[in-house]
Amino acid sequence: MRAQFVLSEIGVGLRRNLTMTFAVVVSVALSLALFGGSLLMSDQVNQMKGYWYDKVNVSIFLCNKSDAESDPNCSKGAVTEEQKKQILGDLNKMTSVVQKVSYESQDQAYKHYKEQFGDSPLASSLTPDQMQESYRIKLKDPQKYQVIATAFNGRGGVQSVQDQKGILDNLFGLLNGMNWAARAVMAMMLVVALMLIVNTVRVSAFSRRRETGIMRLVGASGFYIQAPFIMEAAVAGLIGGTVACGFLLLTRYFIIDHGLALSQKLNLINFIGWDAVLTKLPLILATSLLMPALAAFFALRKYLKV
Repeated sequence: MRAQFVLSEIGVGLRRNLTMTFAVVVSVALSLALFGGSLLMSDQVNQMKGYWYDKVNVSIFLCNKSDAESDPNCSKGAVTEEQKKQILGDLNKMTSVVQKVSYESQDQAYKHYKEQFGDSPLASSLTPDQMQESYRIKLKDPQKYQVIATAFNGRGGVQSVQDQKGILDNLFGLLNGMNWAARAVMAMMLVVALMLIVNTVRVSAFSRRRETGIMRLVGASGFYIQAPFIMEAAVAGLIGGTVACGFLLLTRYFIIDHGLALSQKLNLINFIGWDAVLTKLPLILATSLLMPALAAFFALRKYLKV
């Protein structure tokens, strides 16, 4: 009988404050969709870091004849065979840092350049002897780039030491910045949602102050009086959480797998799988249920005093 009464009161409260209930649902849905999206973005960035950092190389570019005339680092002339052997020998000794070393000749560099930038006007004027020989070093730990840079920068025959990780760091820095911006918007939306929940509870408690006063006089417990209001907020929040979960699932389905099909168009990006999305849904639903219930509970401590 008591459970039936509580459920009937929940329905009455939701219908009385339909507009505010709708506002709560929308604000909770948007804030939790951003919350879930920020969690998935973090997973995506971490997965991309693990994928790309494992593939980045440190490149030691060697001086050619053109560099000897124009680059201060190559003022002693083009790299000699002796210098190349010495550089390779030193790299092979750095077994604690270096995992693999590969050599790229001028002809190979020219071929790779033509494959990537063959349509550019500059490609037609380049010749193989203008390209740079290089050693491509695969590190055991991508963070140890500075060890290579310190050992080989400024050496005879070395034009520069470049770390591809630096380019990726700029990209991941941008993605992390966007993720924090989304979290800031999410925090503001959560504050708005909490304010709406508190106001909805206030209006509902005020409109039923006579009933709650009578219940208090006849000996009803505080929890029994508060339960319908708390459940109203929880139900509205749960609906919003369900909408947020649906939004994340639809976004993953239509943007990554189908529709825009980014997973097929952007082969260079290793997108997170469905398991990462599905594991976030219980957290979103739990938050959507507990957050409004707790907000309503603390609001009712003041507004249901008779």
